[in-house]
Amino acid sequence: MSSPSFETLLYSVEDGIATITLNRPERMNAFTARMMKDLIEVFDVTDADDAVKVVIVTGAGRAFCAGADLGAGGATFDRTSPQALEREEGKVGDIYRDGGGRCTLRMYESLKPIIAAVNGAAVGVGVTMQLPMDIRLASTDAKFGFVFARRGINPEAASSWFLPRLVGMQTALEWCYTGRVFSAQEALDRGLVRSLHAPEDLLPAARALAREIADNSAPVSVALTRQLLWRMAGADHPMEAHKADSRAIQSRGSAADAKEGVTSFLEKRTPVYPDKVSTDLPDIWPEWGSHPFS
Repeated sequence: MSSPSFETLLYSVEDGIATITLNRPERMNAFTARMMKDLIEVFDVTDADDAVKVVIVTGAGRAFCAGADLGAGGATFDRTSPQALEREEGKVGDIYRDGGGRCTLRMYESLKPIIAAVNGAAVGVGVTMQLPMDIRLASTDAKFGFVFARRGINPEAASSWFLPRLVGMQTALEWCYTGRVFSAQEALDRGLVRSLHAPEDLLPAARALAREIADNSAPVSVALTRQLLWRMAGADHPMEAHKADSRAIQSRGSAADAKEGVTSFLEKRTPVYPDKVSTDLPDIWPEWGSHPFS
């Protein structure tokens, strides 16, 4: 598959690992409507490409993402202002859908695991966009902030669903009520990030983790696992997980991947999984309905 190009992102694939780099370094990778569209499109690309086993997201320059681009000044968040015209395609009735939420919902649906390599400042949508990513590694230079209340708005990007599930309600409320910017160490201590790394070691650490997944785990199994854990985070009873688990095990147990997984283990060799996400992913949620915006 040829490598696509994007206006606000850099994109590359090497040995099964896709790297998405937010690429507006002159604006600290501030989020725009164009970046929203690029992010949605790039996850369509990674899902469709069987060569991609894992996705890493990072930022160019000294920031991960400094939040919404405030170039429009006080009208930045006004959906009646001219810049809202770029968001017209996401309008439902008289409501403009939040661009950050459109991105995070697309990431939630991803069939490939997503690792965030947070290289610098990540505030506003720069941190809420990370919440549906699966594992977050951070540079010791990184800082975070759910600054919405200090800008006179509210948390977005579906973060009111994601954030308490990651760090607990008390921490989520404190960070959002105060809107303060906090250190990478606090993010680690409270469970937002998995590990801290010297700036020069961050991407190598993210790639090493991605390599462990890509080299050892069946892509179809990883795709199923990702959706099982994320979807069940909102289930109202463990029976929903049991139904999905049972369908998945029945399907995967007779698949070529299961035979290869067991055989390679017994033969003490690296597995070569034949099944592909694009063609062999079973539907284990026949009753799962879409969730339209209304």
